[in-house]
Amino acid sequence: MALSKIYTDENAAREHLEALLWPNGPTCPHCGNADEKRITKLAGKSTRPGVHKCNECRKPFSVTVGTIFERSHIKLHQWVYATHLLSTGKKGTSSLQVSRMLGLTYKSAWFLTHRIREAMRAIGLEPLGGDGEIVEADETYFGAAETMRVSSQRKGRPFTKKGHKWNNRPIVSLVQRGGKVRSFHVAVADKQTVQKIVRENVAAETRLHTDESRLYKGADAFFASHETVKHSAKEYVRDDIHTNSAEGYFSIFKRGMRGNYQHCKEKHLHRYLAEFDFRYNNRIALGVNDAMRADIAIQGAAGKRLTYRRAH
Repeated sequence: MALSKIYTDENAAREHLEALLWPNGPTCPHCGNADEKRITKLAGKSTRPGVHKCNECRKPFSVTVGTIFERSHIKLHQWVYATHLLSTGKKGTSSLQVSRMLGLTYKSAWFLTHRIREAMRAIGLEPLGGDGEIVEADETYFGAAETMRVSSQRKGRPFTKKGHKWNNRPIVSLVQRGGKVRSFHVAVADKQTVQKIVRENVAAETRLHTDESRLYKGADAFFASHETVKHSAKEYVRDDIHTNSAEGYFSIFKRGMRGNYQHCKEKHLHRYLAEFDFRYNNRIALGVNDAMRADIAIQGAAGKRLTYRRAH
C-alpha cells in the first residue's frame, strides 16, 4: 500500500501541520496576532514555502516556529512519518529503526525521537479520578541507577547490596480504572515522595487502590477510601479491588524498553515514560485510532522547542 502524501512530500506535510496547529488560520508565534488581515503570506523565488509576515510585530514566521520542528534540517515529511511510527508502535520504535526507515544518521534519528517524546509530554493536567472513580497507584523499578542511592534510614549512607531496589530507578504510576495513566520517575520512592505525587494528582473524592506497601499507609485520610490487596499473601483481586491495570501498564512499558529500546540513560527515562503514557492515554479503547494519535502528538509540538543543549 502506498504511503500517504504527507509522509513523502514536503509541502503536503507542511499543509498538514498548518491544519493541525493553525485550525483557525495562521497565528504569529512572536506576538500572538491571529488577525488574518494583519498577516501576509510571503511568496516569491527567494522565499521558502509557508512563510508569513506579521504586520503587527513585523516578524516573519512559519508553522514550525516555536515547535519541536523549528530550525531542523530534517524534512517535514520525515518528521510526520517519524511521529506516526512512534505513535502507532504499541511498544515503541527505536531510533535505529527510524534511522533505517527515513535514511537519517543515528544521531539525527535519536534527537528527532526525543523531540517527538517531548511533544507527547502532557501538560496542564487535571487530577485523575473523581466521585465514584477508582485510581490504582503502584511503583516499580526499571534499570540500574547510575548513581548510588542514599536513604535517611541509613543516615545518608548508600545501599551497597547488589540488586537492591534502592539502587534501581524508581517509577510511580497512577492509573484511573478504564482511563488514563500518569507516570513519574523519582530519585527515591519513599513515603513522603510517593504520597505527595498521589495527593497532587488524584482527586480527593476518588477510591484509591494499592497493594499493601507501607508507602501508602495513611492515604485514607486524603481520599474517599483507600483499599488494598495483599500481594505477599498471593491476593491479587478481592471484589473490584486490585492494581492489575497498573501492573498491565508496567508490563507494556518494560517489554517495550527491554525489547525495542534496550538501554536508556536515567536522565532520559522521563521522556520514555511520557511516550508510553501518551500511547496508553490515546489508545483504541478510549476511541483514538492510529491516525488520530499521530495528529494529537503533532498538536502537542507547539510551544515545546527542544535544543541540543537541552536534550533531556
